Amino acid sequence: MTITTCIFDAYGTLFDVTAAAREAAAEPGREGLAKIWPTLAENWRLKQLQYSWLRAVTGQYTDFWQVTEDGLDWAMEAADLNDPDLRDRLLALYWELSAFPEVPTMLQQLKDAGLTAAILSNGSPEMLAGAVKSAGLNDLLEDSLSVESVGNFKPDARVYDLVGHRFSCAPSQVLFVSSNGWDASAAASYGFTTAWVNRAGDPVDRLPGKPHHILTDLSGVPDLAASC
Repeated sequence: MTITTCIFDAYGTLFDVTAAAREAAAEPGREGLAKIWPTLAENWRLKQLQYSWLRAVTGQYTDFWQVTEDGLDWAMEAADLNDPDLRDRLLALYWELSAFPEVPTMLQQLKDAGLTAAILSNGSPEMLAGAVKSAGLNDLLEDSLSVESVGNFKPDARVYDLVGHRFSCAPSQVLFVSSNGWDASAAASYGFTTAWVNRAGDPVDRLPGKPHHILTDLSGVPDLAASC
């Protein structure tokens, strides 16, 4: 069945989750952070994901902003950073994460081809609205679907159900794109055609579902959608 709908994970896929730490490290007076920001950013993201999974399996849901704060607190303590002002700055920057450079052109190409493009994310509606607005993507995305309406995080199948409910499409009509290998794998098991954006060249996760396509960035998504 022809692809009609392209669904994107947000954080790490459309938006660069390392941008907050990188941009804060470049500010005057942040020389200490400049030496360690890549490790801080990596730990922040890792704990953010781990806390979402643990909350999902234990039934202790909270919104993604709380998970994001908790992940940062762990990462800062691991880096021996006791700096409330820095914490506030990093969290503020997370509301305006930079989109990857190829994103606007890629989304415009999808729109020109008559395809629906939207977000499906763990992020709260407010977080997603802030990121989309800051990146100037409002006119290129049909909607931003949040797990908040389900009350659980990915990879709960009810999260993927949101796509069909919103766009009245079959799973076989969806190209699902994520930078998270586990997300692409779970979505493949669900029935979506999936593309894993593997910018780091990581191995494929050992999970039941496998990504149908592996990309190094998002620039190839329009051609992929047309060929599926």
